[in-house]
Amino acid sequence: MIRLELAGVHTLLLSPLCARCPHGRAGCCEAPPAVAWADIGRIVSLGGRDFLLAEIHEGRLVPQTRGLSIRRAPPSGPFPERCGYLGEAGCVLPPDRRSATCNYYLCDEAFAAAENEGDPRVPRGRKMHDRLTTLFGRWDLELAEAIGARYPRGAPWDAEFLDWLGAELTARVRKARM
Repeated sequence: MIRLELAGVHTLLLSPLCARCPHGRAGCCEAPPAVAWADIGRIVSLGGRDFLLAEIHEGRLVPQTRGLSIRRAPPSGPFPERCGYLGEAGCVLPPDRRSATCNYYLCDEAFAAAENEGDPRVPRGRKMHDRLTTLFGRWDLELAEAIGARYPRGAPWDAEFLDWLGAELTARVRKARM
């Protein structure tokens, strides 16, 4: 059975299969997603600006041309090299501080396992997964263009920039009626 909490861009889609991932102990977290422009705007809109600034300062999040990358943790114990936020019991970050992908992505195996168990949430989960993938992809492209126009020398990675990015995403979310 999957856990589905519909909350627009803050939707959570989780599966117990993740804990016993057929792809390895770290599962998806072996290759963490970027914290892309729309993800950063989402985190800021949820009050996470200072969290992002602190993580950048500590080097756990590293500025890149597409947003931020997550510093990987070296192999240890049962884990291979992986996302720096993956702990023994799963992600150590609350959902409002994660990349949106970490909240709504489920692999085909997890959807299939839930479908085989007769989980009635699978169709809604797949639909929301697809919608969020499309929206976040579009917003990342739009925000990259807006950042290039406003900050031709590159993102300054300060509080003012992050607040602006949060407001830009909020406007797009409103337009999408999420």
